[in-house]
Amino acid sequence: MGTTSAQNQLTQALLECREGDHEAFERVVSLLYDDLRQVAHRQLGRLRFGHTLDTTVLVHEAYLKLNDTHRVESTDRAHFLAILGCAMRQIIVDYARQRSALKRGGDLARVTFDESEIAVNQDVDQLIALDDALARLGELDERLVRIVECRFYAGMTERETADALEVSKSTVQRDWIRARAWLRRALGEGEVGGDDG
Repeated sequence: MGTTSAQNQLTQALLECREGDHEAFERVVSLLYDDLRQVAHRQLGRLRFGHTLDTTVLVHEAYLKLNDTHRVESTDRAHFLAILGCAMRQIIVDYARQRSALKRGGDLARVTFDESEIAVNQDVDQLIALDDALARLGELDERLVRIVECRFYAGMTERETADALEVSKSTVQRDWIRARAWLRRALGEGEVGGDDG
């Protein structure tokens, strides 16, 4: 199947998806499955704590999270990837919060000391702190959060982010700098990742 034919199918499926067609949502996921796996792989690649999530599981969890939604208001490929990237982020953060609760005694008490567990728990705490900071940032400027979701979590380029958010590339560049600076101050630590491509 040619690229133009695939693009036409995607455009039609996205239009039907916006109108609440559940089968269209499944077609969009199928057409973008490889892209969704790349987004999931990037997100999981940033995690240093031991986890049982893998790329396929994360894609499927995001699919299930949005599966019950009657409408997915997506305008194009980049926007759809951003929406599912956001769902993946929420799944990872929920997973981290569960791990954090377990380490704080939400399950069986630990009786052994393991240095590797300390690093694991610190990474979980950092992920939760980042999510909490993003929630605070969202109260100030929701677009900055969307920029972080697209650039950092979904691994989108500046152009893809601009397309997904329907803003100019220069707006994305400015907002990405502002968002990272705000998050660095809020977290009291170094760089929030992502290249400038």
